[in-house]
Amino acid sequence: MSGPSTPSPTPPDVVPLSGEWCAHHFDHRSHELGQHLHETMARMRAQCPVAHSDAHGGFWVVTRYEDVLGAAQDWRTFSSAAGVAVPSTQMVLPAIPEHLDPPLQRVFKRLINAYFTPAVVSEYEAPTRRIVTRLIDAFVEAGECEFMEAFARPLPGLAFFELVLNAPPEEVADVNALASGATNPSNPDVRACWEGLIAWIEAFVERRRAGSPKGDVVDAVLNAEIEGRPITHEEILGTIQLLILGGLDTTAGALGQFVMRFAVEPAIPGLLRRRPELLADAVEELLRLEGPFVGIGRTTTCATEIDGHAIGQGEKVIIYFTSANRDEAEFPHPDEFDLDRERNRHLTFGAGPHRCAGSNLARLNLRISVSEIVRRLPDLALGVPAEEIQFHSVFNRAPLAVPITFRPGAREGAAG
Repeated sequence: MSGPSTPSPTPPDVVPLSGEWCAHHFDHRSHELGQHLHETMARMRAQCPVAHSDAHGGFWVVTRYEDVLGAAQDWRTFSSAAGVAVPSTQMVLPAIPEHLDPPLQRVFKRLINAYFTPAVVSEYEAPTRRIVTRLIDAFVEAGECEFMEAFARPLPGLAFFELVLNAPPEEVADVNALASGATNPSNPDVRACWEGLIAWIEAFVERRRAGSPKGDVVDAVLNAEIEGRPITHEEILGTIQLLILGGLDTTAGALGQFVMRFAVEPAIPGLLRRRPELLADAVEELLRLEGPFVGIGRTTTCATEIDGHAIGQGEKVIIYFTSANRDEAEFPHPDEFDLDRERNRHLTFGAGPHRCAGSNLARLNLRISVSEIVRRLPDLALGVPAEEIQFHSVFNRAPLAVPITFRPGAREGAAG
């Protein structure tokens, strides 16, 4: 049956993450959920795989692999055009093409995809490795660091600014802070962060228009024709906004979670040191287990049903990719790192028309990073108990801080 359409406060006697909470009062913004995401998703897959929550005005939660994949692929029924956040965010401009549906979405997607093909991304390998080496050099002699600050957040921004956007690398830290603040709904300055991010993009676009063409994705966006007309200024800003959001927070979150798992399961980095040929498969299995893209919202365009639950037109639905990635029906012993799986059809980069355009770039960044981390940071351990690490976790999951220790090493002196 369809859930109520009006908000209903969570009863005071309902314990967060309890069966009652999961089935009727689920809140994806809950601090407790951020700390216990995977075990909560497992409970929901078993007890209420399609749940209706009365939080935030009411929405549905979909957690099983088959249902998540089906909804992600069925864009005609589960639309992105009405927004992908529950409740609506304080975004200044919609992110393009994420906030569009086909056929217009496909026009923008083709425009972007041409600059993230495997052939294009392969040219970034050597410069990305230099950036990775330079970052590790900065802390390797100390035998300790706060990994998110020293490596996970700077790397994707530096690589993306230098290699993809051709933007000033010295501005990465400011843009990273704005992007992180804008996507954290508990941040009291979230609106100001969105406005600051758009202001930076506007200034960047002006600089690029005034300079010489570079033949990159930014030039392609600035000069695009959309269905026979020039691209609008707002579409330019929205497209570059999505490129930035997709290129920074997600990769940083994956790196932070990977290192946490390496510290808890030292057999994984040990295996990769002995058998580096397994690196690509290991990254895919880590992406399945620790993918930063938690889920996304959709709005139904017509009455539909999932697993026998009737869902009315205009209702919000959150599809949980991170839960699908640990669905026992698709992945035997889903919580284990296992390179002998028959298949690994994980949904970390989404599915359907909105599948992540930058997946090839993300994989490159992660593969190079993991290879250098396992090689240069032996005896990796967490500086605090794993349960004390806090997460920024709504639709993108990232540890706020990951203090680590390791056996000190020598700088390798990468240039530039």
